Amino acid sequence: MKLKSVEKVAGWEYLSRYDVKYETPSGGEKVYEMFSRDPDITTPEKLLHPRTDAVMIIMTDRARERLLLIREFRLELGREICGLPAGLIDPGETVEEAARRELKEETGLDLVEITHELPPAYSAVGLSNEQCICVFGVAEGEIAPCKETGEEITARWYTKAELRDMLRRGETFGSWAQAYGFMWSVGL
Repeated sequence: MKLKSVEKVAGWEYLSRYDVKYETPSGGEKVYEMFSRDPDITTPEKLLHPRTDAVMIIMTDRARERLLLIREFRLELGREICGLPAGLIDPGETVEEAARRELKEETGLDLVEITHELPPAYSAVGLSNEQCICVFGVAEGEIAPCKETGEEITARWYTKAELRDMLRRGETFGSWAQAYGFMWSVGL
């Protein structure tokens, strides 16, 4: 495949929509629709070098006996979904600063230790070029309701047995939370 051009179709506060024109191996031309957090993609080269936009926060208690999950009402689904705390990295913010801020905003908890930080990974391949960094660690404190306007989030600690039961019942999860929750709950 050969990228030919990138055209911004629409732009909003947090997302922009682009048409990416490319040539197929057989010489045909196609248009791929995508979204990006980057409001200023003007060339195929810039498309290939996305920035890291978000942080995903994977926290346990100190004893590693409970995993922190959130339940968040998602407008695009019309219901609550189980997920991991996450959010956008503000301009000038480090990954750690963003993780601390988002964890506090969404759960009321304090990030007390980062044990691992993975390199950037794509959040929604096939739809977007957004990259996210996963931060693993330990959180403590009292869970508090989310105070962010426009977000309906409640947080809770889950044991491995509770998580296995939720997965067995078919609880609605985001894919990252479901995959990590399964692996954590069965000891992989």
